[in-house]
Amino acid sequence: MYAGSFAWAGTIAKSISAYDMQVSDAIYGDTQRYVSCQRLQSMLDHEFQLNIERLSDSRGDTTSFFAFADTVVARSYRGGNECHGWMGVKFQAHPRDEPSQIIIHIRMLDAEASLQQEALGIIGVNLLYGAFFLHHEPEKLMESLLDKLTTGRIEIDLIDFKGIEFRYVDNRIMAMKLVQLGLSGAAMFGPDGSVIQPADALHKKAVLVERGSFRPVTHVNLDMHRAALEKFAADPAVAGKTVLSLMEITMRNLLAGGAEVDRRDFLARADLLAACGFHVLISDYFEYYRLAAYLAWRTSERIGIVLGAASLIELFDEKYYTALPGGILESFGRLFKNELKVFVYPLRKEQGNGLTTVENLEVAPELRKLYGYLADRGSFTQLDNYNPEYLHIFSRDVLKRIAARDESWEQMVAPEVADIIKKRGFFGFSKHRTE
Repeated sequence: MYAGSFAWAGTIAKSISAYDMQVSDAIYGDTQRYVSCQRLQSMLDHEFQLNIERLSDSRGDTTSFFAFADTVVARSYRGGNECHGWMGVKFQAHPRDEPSQIIIHIRMLDAEASLQQEALGIIGVNLLYGAFFLHHEPEKLMESLLDKLTTGRIEIDLIDFKGIEFRYVDNRIMAMKLVQLGLSGAAMFGPDGSVIQPADALHKKAVLVERGSFRPVTHVNLDMHRAALEKFAADPAVAGKTVLSLMEITMRNLLAGGAEVDRRDFLARADLLAACGFHVLISDYFEYYRLAAYLAWRTSERIGIVLGAASLIELFDEKYYTALPGGILESFGRLFKNELKVFVYPLRKEQGNGLTTVENLEVAPELRKLYGYLADRGSFTQLDNYNPEYLHIFSRDVLKRIAARDESWEQMVAPEVADIIKKRGFFGFSKHRTE
């Protein structure tokens, strides 16, 4: 652990390396985990407040104070451990100003402890520079964090801005930017809008994830998750354990409209998912086997993925696996190696009243035996506990009806979703009606 309190006049007021746990507890109080956000926050608060108490009267009119701290676990002598840590700065942008704060969670990817130490020092300097010279442009601040570094050395999967200088910053946007900039493969935030460190959230939890565009969240999206959760929780390997429900949006989906993410559109989706009580995962893992690997690396419990039948058909399109030496066989080997289950929601056929299900789904002739093998081994679970009244609902149809001012769209989404869309004018909704 390292903590330092500084005066921006260029003088180091105090520097502490509290590697001994008893020393650390004596200074910052007891904690269950030393490499944690809680410990980092205690360090920042304590050191910043000491600066104010000791130096504010004599130097407060001319000096902007700050405290910097980090708590990390680097590669051990034996190796094999998770190398990560928390780093933050609490600072005044101007003398006598209210404090602002930036906290990041990092993963150190270098193979040697000395290189990890070097990378940690570089990103610490970058964070301090950004706090004082780029706080008015938080996205540029984020980009600057890896100056003199690469994503092959450091990953940042959480950034949290707080305080007066960041009062207009939405940390959900910043979480999305982490993924867009390539600083992390995924980022997460909760129903309350707070950013979450994914490994902490996923640790020792069974995970059920549903991918979608959620433009907007419809009855089908919610029914898919409800039906899958009933089946998932009934699995003997899951029964009685905590299940984390995730709604996932990929960067490919967010960038579908162009080179830049439509932020209002993104926040509309985030607000609607929050209103439904879901955690949201933003990921750069378009291929499902990559998403599965990401989740499996962070939890040893069961993982379930919810798909519509149309998405299951797409899963068997070999064009998505040309980059893998083993092609589609390798992709499915990676996807299902940890007893992962795919829960399949039926699709109403365009012609007639029939449904596309696991039992009758059509794939390319050369892949039928592969499909049959996976179905026979139980990799796919048909959701037969669906609500048939929702099968006609598609998000694209809801959007068209909103744009056409056809009020029937309100029956295709949950009441809380409809209320937010109308109150905030999401997806082109207009309160003004032409006669």
